[in-house]
Amino acid sequence: MTVPSHSTAGPLPPLLVTGRLDRLRARLEDGGGPAPAGGPDPGPGPVDALLVTAPANIRWLTGFTGSAGLLLVTGGTAVLTTDGRYRSQAGEQLAAAGVSGAVELVVGGVAAQRDALAGALAGASRVGLEADHVTWSAVRTWEEALAPRDLRPTRGLVERLRAVKDEAELVRMARAAAVADAALATVTERLAAVGGAGPAPTETEVAAALDHAMRAHGAEDRAFETIVASGPNSAKPHARPTGRSLAPGDPVVVDFGATVDGYRSDMTRTFCLGGEPTGELARVFAVVAEAQRAGVAAVGPGVVAGDVDRASRDVVVAAGWAERFEHGTGHGVGLDIHEAPSVGPGSTAILEPGSVVTVEPGVYLPGVGGVRIEDTLVVTEHGSRPLTLFPKEVAV
Repeated sequence: MTVPSHSTAGPLPPLLVTGRLDRLRARLEDGGGPAPAGGPDPGPGPVDALLVTAPANIRWLTGFTGSAGLLLVTGGTAVLTTDGRYRSQAGEQLAAAGVSGAVELVVGGVAAQRDALAGALAGASRVGLEADHVTWSAVRTWEEALAPRDLRPTRGLVERLRAVKDEAELVRMARAAAVADAALATVTERLAAVGGAGPAPTETEVAAALDHAMRAHGAEDRAFETIVASGPNSAKPHARPTGRSLAPGDPVVVDFGATVDGYRSDMTRTFCLGGEPTGELARVFAVVAEAQRAGVAAVGPGVVAGDVDRASRDVVVAAGWAERFEHGTGHGVGLDIHEAPSVGPGSTAILEPGSVVTVEPGVYLPGVGGVRIEDTLVVTEHGSRPLTLFPKEVAV
């Protein structure tokens, strides 16, 4: 099987984050703008500062990748706090990202970090907390530490900026997709041998082989827990790999991705072991393939994300399986495997050039099997282009 793909080798271009803090500051002043229906709520009005706690958001704004950090962004300052484990790393990463002069770095214990953040809030009365990333107990702690300031929940202030990728981000996502393409090419050799001499691999063994192959081709990690679901398990959309051995005639759903320099890919292919599917299963394969093509064709600049979902879903509905397509058609991908924009029923997010989304319709029939086909696409000025390039041949 010939697998067209992006390169998995060579240096990656620098990933500079300069300008992102100012883009966030503009959203603080207007409260993030009106929230789209079905999209993230920007919060209850303007804030003077935002305390960023989500690691992916901190990374996107500063380049810092440590597991412990807080970032305070005000109208004129930015303070990153972390502990002594990341003293050298934080300084190096801020410099590499081009923001060492724009972000004050404070290293110390918990109390010292909180004191530094409180001290940087002179003149700020309304402080935003990322509602999706702080616990109730953390809110109470910050109310005490930052009193008498007014703490306000915000949603999507950074995430909506992250939804449109720059060229350096897209290069990393293309590399992650190429790694996944190459890994699957390796593993399909094992799938093709099912029914021959020797014991058939289990779902768990195939998943482990995929994870190892992605590492071997340059991934720093898998993008999420790899799904390999065969036979009756394929009718479970998010089945976990089991000790079930693959057998000729099985449908096998393989849903996985790679991570390269923090950025992720996401791809699903469904195979039929030993030859072309027959009976009702053959019709499932055909309908899902048509639905996926319709969804891919609908992706483009200015398109409402819900219309992409509708394009795929209409095909499945016309086939009589509306109740068997039980998830959204897709989602955004980037530093997180699921991020803005959502591509599901009712989503009013508008796709922009640089948005990265998946298109992954599926049909799942208990007793027959399930099929899902997924690609990750970049929205371009005139349509879209795929990052995941592995062929969609069914028979293995």
